Amino acid sequence: MIRILVLARMVWLELFRRKDPYVLLLVLAALLGALLSFDIFGLGSLVRYLKDSGLLLTWLLAWLLAVQLAGRQLPQEESRHTIFSLIAKPITRAELVVGKWLGAWLATAAGTALLYATTWLAIALRGGTFDCATLAQTLFLHVCFLAIVTALAVALSTALTQSAATTLAYLVSGAGYFLAARLPALAAGAAPLKHHALLALYYLAPHLELFDLRQRLVHEWGPVPAGVLLGIAGYGLLWAAGLLLLAWLIYRRRHFTRGEMT
Repeated sequence: MIRILVLARMVWLELFRRKDPYVLLLVLAALLGALLSFDIFGLGSLVRYLKDSGLLLTWLLAWLLAVQLAGRQLPQEESRHTIFSLIAKPITRAELVVGKWLGAWLATAAGTALLYATTWLAIALRGGTFDCATLAQTLFLHVCFLAIVTALAVALSTALTQSAATTLAYLVSGAGYFLAARLPALAAGAAPLKHHALLALYYLAPHLELFDLRQRLVHEWGPVPAGVLLGIAGYGLLWAAGLLLLAWLIYRRRHFTRGEMT
C-alpha cells in the first residue's frame, strides 16, 4: 500500500509541475467572467443560465484533465525509460497500475473540486446559490465518474501509445455518456439480429450519464435518495475495478527492452 501511495504522490508532483489545473481554472474563470458580463435575461434566469453553463464547463474541463493525466502516466514512463527503474524496484505491475491510476484520479478529483468552487463563486457574485446537499451529491458522483474515466485511460495506455489511448478514451467515455442510454430506442425498430445486438451492447456499455446530476442541481429538484446514490457509486466502483483488472492483465504481460523504446 505504501508503494501505491508513493506512486500516486509522483503523479501529484508531476501535475503541479506542469500546472495543468491552474490553466483549466484560468480558462473556466475567463469563460465565467465573460458570462457574468452579460445581463440580458434578467437576474433570475441569468443565475440559472450561469449554473448550467458553469457546470457544463466544469464537466468538460474535468473530463479533459482526467483523460490527459491518466492516459499519459505509463506511456511517459516508457518514453523516458524510467519504467526500467520502476520495475527494477520491488514494485509489482499491479501496484504500478493502481498507483498511477490512484494518483491521476485523486489529482483530477481535487482539480474538479476547485472548478466547482470557481463556479460557485461566480454564481454567488450574481446573488445565486446551490442547494448544499444536491451540490455534495453532484460532486460525489462526478468524482465516481472520474474514477471510471481515469481507469479507462490507464487501461488503454497499457496497450496503446499515449495519443491513441487518450483519443480512444475520449471516444469510449463519450459514447458511454451520450449514446448508451439511447440504444433501446435504436433497437426498437431494428431487425431482430440488430435488435438483440443493440440490447446486449446496452447492458454491456458503461452508463456514464447516471453520474450526472447537473440538471437536479440547476433546477433545484433536490438530492436523490441515499439508496440510489450508493447504487450508482457502487456501479462506478465495479466499472473502475474491472478496468483496473483489465489494465493489470495486459500490463503484466508487457516486456520492455531498451532497444525497442529508443
